[in-house]
Amino acid sequence: MEPLTEAAIRDSFVNCSKGEAGRIRLPVGFADGGVPWADLDFLGWTDPAAPLRALLVVPGPTGPTGVVLRRPEVRRSTGMSRSSMCQVCLTDHAASGVALFVAPLAGPAGRSGNTVGQYLCADLACSLYLRGKRQPKLRLVRREETLSLEERIDRAMANLAAFTGRVLG
Repeated sequence: MEPLTEAAIRDSFVNCSKGEAGRIRLPVGFADGGVPWADLDFLGWTDPAAPLRALLVVPGPTGPTGVVLRRPEVRRSTGMSRSSMCQVCLTDHAASGVALFVAPLAGPAGRSGNTVGQYLCADLACSLYLRGKRQPKLRLVRREETLSLEERIDRAMANLAAFTGRVLG
């Protein structure tokens, strides 16, 4: 992913007001160059000032598209071992490694309370899982893929584009 400026990130959000976009805290390390842009296909983070708010900025042909998401509250483990799969990168995780993120729709539909959801890696690190730079904490199911890294990245970005398209309506 090409590095983005703070202004480009704030201007990219499609499902919140300009005022809300201005209050979003950028990812930890953004100001001091700590974002690993070369390893990212999209930028995803939790707002340090609002732990139930997560954000995605996805590159596209007309520029980046930013989406504000609501994260679920963290629940205690029930002790059951289940696996879940991220719908973007298709990484298998223990159940706590995937979360349902909900985004208000852009425009009047979102202001009326309409939302869409997507199961994503709870830490929004799909790019790092695809590249093998991060491993799920507990791998219950091991799947071998025959796709190349580039093909897996293309698939993940197509899945993410479909989600952002649903947010845009």
